[in-house]
Amino acid sequence: MSEPFDTVSTPPSASPAPRRGSNAWLWLLIVLLIAGGGGWYGWREWQHRQIREREAAADADQRLEALDQRVDTLRTNQEAQNRRIVQADSTNRVLRDELHGIGQRAALIEDSVSKLADPDRHGAQAMRLDETELLLTLGQQRLLIAGDLEGARRAYALAGGVLDGIDDPAYLSLRQTLLQETAALKELGIEPRMQAMAKLDALAQTLTLPEETAKQAAPAPAPWWQRAFGSLIETQPVDRTVASHPSDRAAALAGLQLEISLARAAAERRDAAGYRVALKRAERWVQRLSAPSPAQERQLAALRELAALPLSLSVPTLGTTLQQLRQLRTAH
Repeated sequence: MSEPFDTVSTPPSASPAPRRGSNAWLWLLIVLLIAGGGGWYGWREWQHRQIREREAAADADQRLEALDQRVDTLRTNQEAQNRRIVQADSTNRVLRDELHGIGQRAALIEDSVSKLADPDRHGAQAMRLDETELLLTLGQQRLLIAGDLEGARRAYALAGGVLDGIDDPAYLSLRQTLLQETAALKELGIEPRMQAMAKLDALAQTLTLPEETAKQAAPAPAPWWQRAFGSLIETQPVDRTVASHPSDRAAALAGLQLEISLARAAAERRDAAGYRVALKRAERWVQRLSAPSPAQERQLAALRELAALPLSLSVPTLGTTLQQLRQLRTAH
């Protein structure tokens, strides 16, 4: 009954067979360690490479910034250099113009010296001609601008004295022209402006009402009705063109004197229009002061005669000597 349960027993001297599963795990662990070491090494290399790249980028940025600064510095220096070049160009242009002007002045001086050294043109004669031209110019301008007749006469007289010292017969006709122009200046007499002012002053001092006009203007004895009712009724003449009241006459006389003063001021500044307008208003004040009479006519005639006076000189031959002198000097 026990035979079916019999087993075959292993001999005691035989060892157990090795286990294949434990060796596989060991190799897997080694592979994992090797893979982990390779991955860690690769990660470290990647980190080092990133660090090197960042350092290289930072270094490149610094170099680029330094390069930009240098470019800005070069640009600033270039602009400053351009400004210096423009300033130097302007300075050279100014110096060139000044040098050109100096050259022109040197040429003029050389020409003047050559003319003075010319045997046909004596230096003393040239100086006398220059002085004569200057005196003639001064006389003409004094007469035209300032109306100084006496100053013009003295200038022409001095020019004649200087011109007499020239022995050249070519200037004989010039001396004759100067004598004629000097005689024309002497024939002018008193300057018209001064003559008009003197006559205005004399008229202002002598302008008074005649006695007959004053008697006519004296009030007549008042009638009985005016003496009786004068305090109640005031009568006035219809014609008020002639001032009869003393205050009106004083005001009219003051107005007349004012117009004469205005005419004198206009004559002093050679204002012919203002001069004649002021004298025209003075005629109306004379008519206001007195009734028509021979004395009034004489006063009005005197005012009209003053208004007709010229205030400026008129010399048709003025400047002919100067013009002839310049033509002779140009021809020589």
